[in-house]
Amino acid sequence: MKTTALFLVATIAIWTPSGALGNEVEVDLELVLAVDVSSSVQEDEQFLQRQGYVTAFQSPRVIAAIRSGPLGRIAVAYVEWGDPRNQRLIVPWTIVDDRLSAMSLAYRLGQEPITRSFGTSIAGAIRYSAALFEGNGFQSERRVIDLSGNGPNNLGAPVGPARDAVVAQGVTINGLPIMIHLTRCSGLSSIEGLDYYFEDCVTGGPGAFVIPIRRREEIAETIQRKLLQEIAGPREGLYPIAFVKRPRIDCAGIEKNPARILPLVPRESREH
Repeated sequence: MKTTALFLVATIAIWTPSGALGNEVEVDLELVLAVDVSSSVQEDEQFLQRQGYVTAFQSPRVIAAIRSGPLGRIAVAYVEWGDPRNQRLIVPWTIVDDRLSAMSLAYRLGQEPITRSFGTSIAGAIRYSAALFEGNGFQSERRVIDLSGNGPNNLGAPVGPARDAVVAQGVTINGLPIMIHLTRCSGLSSIEGLDYYFEDCVTGGPGAFVIPIRRREEIAETIQRKLLQEIAGPREGLYPIAFVKRPRIDCAGIEKNPARILPLVPRESREH
């Protein structure tokens, strides 16, 4: 009973808005996890994504990576998003600096219901997530938005200008493209080039990377791998990922006709 009470007290303390504390708290990383809950993401995949983050913050490897930073603490916020008017802050800014705070974050995240939305506004998700850094009560040299998605921006403002504006503010955008279903609706919607689309049209900033998910069984492992890379950042480079930064996707064209995402160069040319 005493252990449970202490856990609940710690959990409540974590959710106190940091801005209310007065002075900004220095952290190694400010990280927004922006998760796609549009209707094209199947419910079991949404559940596996959520559980992937719950499991990751319970992982001794993730906790050790956080503790190994210069300050030994990061700030995390968790967002679910869909169409231009549907972005929801599921877990507000939270300090994670030890096993108890990480477990508390995982517990809170596991208790929240998963939202559902229609349409995919990556631009809206980027802008909403970037606004969360303003006056959040934290200060760090690295601010990162990690954005998952299973399709291109297809509603609202174009993604390119939104991405460029946020990157210009010193924010890094990483990508977690979900490529489990290569075709949907009898082939009317193909995401064969979604990883290219994320690299060319969505991500940007210092150290930006993309790690695709291609099978359900990979979701939890990939989320943990992604978090380790984001927490470590350039100081460790646990999972260095090199891009070929040349035009492969017509970003504006995809948004006008999102039915197919096809690379402008053959896939086998990616590393050359």
